[in-house]
Amino acid sequence: MDINTLSVKIRQFLLRNQPITGTIQLNRRGIYILPTASGITLLFTIGLLGLMGLMDNNNLIYFLGFLLFSVFFITILHTYRNLAGLELHMGYAKPVFAGESAGFMLTITNPYRQSRSGLTASLEDSVQIDLAANASKTITLLCSTHRRGWLFMPKLVLAGRFPLGIFRAWSPLYFVSKVLVYPAPATSALPFPVNAGQPTQGQQRLDPQGRDDYNGVRPYQAGDPLRQIHWQAYAKGQGLVSKIYANSISTSQLWLDYDFTPGRHCEERLSQLCRWVIDAEQAGLSYGLQLPSRSIALGTGPSHYAACLEALALF
Repeated sequence: MDINTLSVKIRQFLLRNQPITGTIQLNRRGIYILPTASGITLLFTIGLLGLMGLMDNNNLIYFLGFLLFSVFFITILHTYRNLAGLELHMGYAKPVFAGESAGFMLTITNPYRQSRSGLTASLEDSVQIDLAANASKTITLLCSTHRRGWLFMPKLVLAGRFPLGIFRAWSPLYFVSKVLVYPAPATSALPFPVNAGQPTQGQQRLDPQGRDDYNGVRPYQAGDPLRQIHWQAYAKGQGLVSKIYANSISTSQLWLDYDFTPGRHCEERLSQLCRWVIDAEQAGLSYGLQLPSRSIALGTGPSHYAACLEALALF
């Protein structure tokens, strides 16, 4: 059990919140309500009116005090009903690279004829939501990523202050949802590796100086030499791309080996491997991945690309 999973379970135990799988419908057991600063001010005003009415024996002050007191308590019910009965479902979270924001897809359904106004869904940032009667809405909640591996969704808070803003009703929710975070790709544009410094069958070596056979283009990366940029394609409005060149004795197959990857520590090596996987896929090469714990055979395409990045993320 990693530290992220442990921290989530500790928070759930302390707050007595059960992890949610599938769809949940909010009810009185999961909704909390407290007065806001405006509500406390109103309550203080009601008390002051009651004291003034008692001292002056003024029926109008009594009437105003009891009227405001009735509004105060009726608002509790309406603020609660603005959340009660809503159905929430957490969708698929697309994998991202470390440093990017992960997006958790939340669908909120209002199955009643009562509209819901002024709702706020909060993860790291807040999203404002208004739901019509018998309506549904899907929103994306962003969460920052800092390290590779599985990122478990933190606490989600759905809250509302409708109708008068003197009470805040909220529901803390822990969904069993996670997103896979790939290593951050290296920013340096290093040529593809050659094991032990020698080209072998099934490997390709790219010369960033462009001295070998032309083998297509890839998107421009910071650090690419000016002579490697495909200026003709840029002039035609096709964007900024760089030429890639293949050694004449090599094939279109490439092995990416952890042991032959430069880097001062594990994370630097994984970042460089991630960059090579991206570049190899964009160049249309057949590539394989060799890690100390597992090996992925030569291949290409979206499923092979995702398998290689997943192996790097969970290494």
